[in-house]
Amino acid sequence: MSTTHEEIATVAQSGYPASNIGELIDAHLYMPFPFRRNPHEAEAAAGVDAWLRLTGLSGEPGVPAMIAHTRPAELASYNSPDTDAGILQLVAHQIAYQFVFDDRAEEVGRHRPGQLLPMLCESIAILRDGALPSTPLGAALSDLYRQIRERCTPAQAARWAWKSREYVHGLLYESVAQTHPSPIRSGLCTSIRSLTAGVEPFYPLCEAAQPHELTAAELHHPLMRRLSRLSADAAVWIPDLFSAVKEQRSGEMINLALAYQRAHQCPLPVAVTLAIRQINHTIHEFERLFDEIKPELSPSGVGYVEGMAGWIRGCYYWSRTVPRYADAGTAPVLR
Repeated sequence: MSTTHEEIATVAQSGYPASNIGELIDAHLYMPFPFRRNPHEAEAAAGVDAWLRLTGLSGEPGVPAMIAHTRPAELASYNSPDTDAGILQLVAHQIAYQFVFDDRAEEVGRHRPGQLLPMLCESIAILRDGALPSTPLGAALSDLYRQIRERCTPAQAARWAWKSREYVHGLLYESVAQTHPSPIRSGLCTSIRSLTAGVEPFYPLCEAAQPHELTAAELHHPLMRRLSRLSADAAVWIPDLFSAVKEQRSGEMINLALAYQRAHQCPLPVAVTLAIRQINHTIHEFERLFDEIKPELSPSGVGYVEGMAGWIRGCYYWSRTVPRYADAGTAPVLR
């Protein structure tokens, strides 16, 4: 967020080769990864609907409409175009679950923050202690964790549970930020966003899709850890661009573009452009570090990093057309 006043003025005065926010993003965002989709997407979509009915989540108020507007299997297909049908189904189930959980946590955390604690504590107890669930959301998480343990190695399942607990804790931080009387600083916003993104819990599934487990040297290599952070940030910041209009209207705080707008008191198109610059820098660094570490990686290690890149690509192509972010295609860019 160290953008100078001169840079902001340059962006504001340069004009936009676009008529709306969506076109502005398409014109400026660097996306080196081409569009792809998984051939098992339709099966995954049907599987998500069946799983939501089985767990009882489809009977929860607003869930069927939300799923129709977010298309979890489509996002899974774009993110994981090469995975087998089993892994794709797991990814789609987890995306659907996180959409339901995230929306519920956002609603409860904003209006009844004290009631958020039992919901989050149930999730932590399931992920950490294998506790029995007491709510439909808890039952869905417990069943998802069962599927993860059946498909992944014990080490991969443990990494999944650890990253999922980080995501749950992030929703508590988001609730505190949303109910704070004054806007939070940009650095805190991006820190919270890195947790609430919920992208890193999918990386053990990227590993499970490979022929072999990664070695400890690969998983804990400093460049691998940096690649994980870069890919997760880019993957979630891209939807932030497309959701900025919707979230600005609803008073959301944890969004990269809106953080730029608050920090620099600039129009939304300027803030979106500044956020795009940060995302582009992140993607360029990801490419450079991947090229640097690739000679040291096994074929499974290379596939694992390519799975991370898939999330950057998939979140972009999904965000462009998903009904949840349709406002980006209608919000005008003032010239």
